[in-house]
Amino acid sequence: MATERELNKRIKSIKNISQVTSALAAVSASKASRAQRQVEATRNYADKAFEILHNLASQPEVEHPLLTKRAEIKNAALIVVSGDRGLCGAYNTSIIQRVETFIKAMNVPVEVITVGRKGRDLLIRRGYNVVATFDNTDSPSILRINPIAQIITEDYLSGKVDEVFIAYTDFINLVTRYPKVKQLLPFQPLDLEGTAISDYVETFKAKEGTESSYTYEPQPALLLDAVVPRFTQLQIFQSVLEALASEHSARMVAMNNATDNAAELVEILTLDRNKARQASITSEILDIVGGAEALAG
Repeated sequence: MATERELNKRIKSIKNISQVTSALAAVSASKASRAQRQVEATRNYADKAFEILHNLASQPEVEHPLLTKRAEIKNAALIVVSGDRGLCGAYNTSIIQRVETFIKAMNVPVEVITVGRKGRDLLIRRGYNVVATFDNTDSPSILRINPIAQIITEDYLSGKVDEVFIAYTDFINLVTRYPKVKQLLPFQPLDLEGTAISDYVETFKAKEGTESSYTYEPQPALLLDAVVPRFTQLQIFQSVLEALASEHSARMVAMNNATDNAAELVEILTLDRNKARQASITSEILDIVGGAEALAG
């Protein structure tokens, strides 16, 4: 058993750590609340934009390069959204595991674009083809998303890649989130039935009851040149917001759990310290009694 002095040092150290984790939990709770409001504020807009673009794309006379499915898939691109920092439980590990499973299920080469240092470092270390990297931020904006959208749009239009996907962590609430891979380009539902990636990819699905009638000015074909690239940016932006809210909520939960575990460990160590103190006092009393008996003898 450790001595009383050693146990006191451990208790003090754990209390100091619990103060740090408690502060991190409070900061993450504030950031998670703000990120949640951002996500919920943009979801309706993203859904409506999807509905309008789906209506545009369904026009029989409308064609656009970003809407055209390739007959043969030779290469694919994957945007991976992770965090810049740790201390958030299994958040980064979960999305990287989903990404690795997806890439292994693909039968074609996959180039990777990372958003977030944790994903970048892990994927480069494991030998994946990372072609571009971007840092994450607590204040994402469309301007920061533009370079990412430009890279994947140019690669798709040039024929360098034939499909584009994005991997991120979908935010459900402050305690629930799950990693997912979503189709980004082309903007047409992919027929994935029977393929190895069908269990990992969420493809485009039009919501029921969204067959609204619209009047477009100018013609739909002219609108698509402006709308489709902007919608691609919007999809990436929404995914980054979802991932950011998921990261902060995961860190809040992880730090709260760490604080609770520290409190439990302090209780256990305090009990051990009291036992060590009692054993030390008993030993000293026995020494005194033994010495007194020796002198009396």
